[in-house]
Amino acid sequence: SRPLRFEIGLPTCRIKPLCSLAMAGSALLLHSLCLAAAAAFAAGDFRVKFEVQTTGGREEFTVLVHEGEDWAPIGAARFKELVQAKFYDDTRFFRVLPDFMVQFGLSGTPATSAAWRAKAIKDEPVKKNNKPGYITFAKTGAPNSRTSQLFINYVDNSRLDSMGFAPFGEVEGDGMAVVKKIYNCGEKPNQGRIQAEGNAYLDQSFPSLSRIVSARILPDSHDL
Repeated sequence: SRPLRFEIGLPTCRIKPLCSLAMAGSALLLHSLCLAAAAAFAAGDFRVKFEVQTTGGREEFTVLVHEGEDWAPIGAARFKELVQAKFYDDTRFFRVLPDFMVQFGLSGTPATSAAWRAKAIKDEPVKKNNKPGYITFAKTGAPNSRTSQLFINYVDNSRLDSMGFAPFGEVEGDGMAVVKKIYNCGEKPNQGRIQAEGNAYLDQSFPSLSRIVSARILPDSHDL
């Protein structure tokens, strides 16, 4: 008679194709998930980590920036350029309205602010609402007036959509808990004086302002 091990091997042969199908299905599912993740971070989306000094001390939060056409690619590209130039390092949050938004993006060095102010970017269609946690370039009522100033929405400011304010990224996770600790200075700091005098004016007149210590693109951003 045949050895028993061959009898045991027979059902194994029946099961093997089922296992192979299951493995193939899992691989297909994994592949689909990878494609979905890739689509979510298409067109070179990246993350920027902000190290900040707030009323809660030294903290950090991360912004996910979307460079795809379904957001605001011109704004995203300018933001990347500014971060790579370390523009936001040692700058202050100079306009803080808890029921509206927090604004920043004027250099502590007047010459630097002037240089970027002369390089305004073009307007682009607003494709996302100004939801809580979304980050957007500030602008004047004039066309093509976006330069370096940004704001993060504290609340739903969808009313700004029709005015041309185009979000290009969002604060991730519980990062808004940090953003909400930014010192509430209202609108007291004078933007004209900030542009003319920089941090010298702010540190003397508003020493309690929260500040950005650094803003850096995370090195693994393009591996998302």
